[in-house]
Order: sequence, then structure tokens, then C-alpha cells
Amino acid sequence: MTIAAVTAVNEAGASPFVLLCEHASNYIPAEYGNLGLPPSELTRHVAWDIGASDVARRLAVALDAPLFLSGYSRLLIDCNRPLHAPTSIPTRSEATDIPGNFGLAPEQREERAARYFAPFQHRVTACLEARTRAKRRTIVIGVHSFTPVFHGVARPWQVGVLYAGAAALGSRLVTLLARDRALTVGDNQPYQISLDTDYTVPVHGDGRGLPAALIELRQDLVGTADGAAAWAARLAPALREVASQLGR
Repeated sequence: MTIAAVTAVNEAGASPFVLLCEHASNYIPAEYGNLGLPPSELTRHVAWDIGASDVARRLAVALDAPLFLSGYSRLLIDCNRPLHAPTSIPTRSEATDIPGNFGLAPEQREERAARYFAPFQHRVTACLEARTRAKRRTIVIGVHSFTPVFHGVARPWQVGVLYAGAAALGSRLVTLLARDRALTVGDNQPYQISLDTDYTVPVHGDGRGLPAALIELRQDLVGTADGAAAWAARLAPALREVASQLGR
């Protein structure tokens, strides 16, 4: 079976938003032998962001936004990590060892980058550069999910917004989501953006002078079709409003 390294949805969408889902898939080709993991491990968060692709696809429709989804598990290579990062091809994810990633030769790492990482980044780059040439307003948003408990510690947030250079975008989106008093919204939580651990925001956003942020959703809230639909319906108006607040 041949799976594309990147799937583009609604690439000509009229929205200022360009959506990325870098951890959309848990697919690993048979040649890698599940990287030495039992099949049950590939259904867990270590292999992909549960629910993220469903939310992202629904947002693409609601916003009329272009969307780019990765076709392979982040355990092969992570499309939101710089290639020099230790977690680019992880040997351990959370508390799970990834046997098939131990002791890779440089040429094996380069092959994975060429097959799975580069096509995704090149397609996103081509879209962003075309929009820049056309003088189209662009806001980059990555759609992710996170585990309710990490290393035994419960996480209190239902949603988090991660950002670096685009403080106006990130902080306003946090404020808009937090108007719902039922939500605990993470402001650069449960993770923080850095040049050593992130690719989308530093490279596709800040590095191009485009406002960019990642939206992190708690996976138990978006792991069903109903949950994904509810969160897409909640996020879409907040994104429209923040785009309006930021102006052109």
C-alpha cells in the first residue's frame, strides 16, 4: 500500500488560516515491522495525535482553510521537529521505548527524512510562498492533541495555545477561548515552543514573519467524532474573531 507523505485539503481555500496537522497518522509501512512495537502501541498517543486530524479536517471546512496532513506516524520521523532534535526520530516516547529507532545509521535517518519529512515541509512551503507572492494574508495554525496524564501527572487544561513570536495571536486566542468559564486554557501549556523542539511555528511561522500558533486539545475530548465536531465548532468562531482582531 502506498500512502502519500502529505495530503492537501482545500488548498485554494479563501481563509487567512493555513492549517497543519503534523501528527495526523499512525501509519507505519510493513517494511519497518511496527518499529518493534505491538500493534496496540500504535493506537496510543505515542504514535500520533488522537483526534487531531478529525478536528483539523472539520476546521478546514468551517473556515474554508487549506489543510496539510502528514501521512505517516511521527515515530518514523516527526514533522514538527527539526532534523537535529533528538526527538526527530525518537528512541523513547513518553515511557515507551521504540526498538526500531535504536542505532540508526546516518543514511537510514536521511532516507526517512527524504521519504516522510521533506515532502510534507516542501508542500507547506510551496503553499506559503505562493500566498506571499499573491500578497494573501496568512496565519499558520497547527492542530495537535495531548494526553490527559503525562508521567503520572494529571493535566488540568482542556485546550492549550502554544506560540513564540506571534504573542498577539497566541494571547488573544487564549483570551477568547477562556471566555468559556468551563474551560481551563493553557497559555503556552502543556508545552512550550523552542527552536530545538519545534518546526512549524519557528520555521513556517516566525521564520517567515507570519503569525503562527499550535492548538493543543486534550485527546480524551476529541477522540470521537462527536468530540471532534464539538471542538471544531468551538474553535472556528474563536479563530475567526482573532483574525478580525488582528486586522490585516
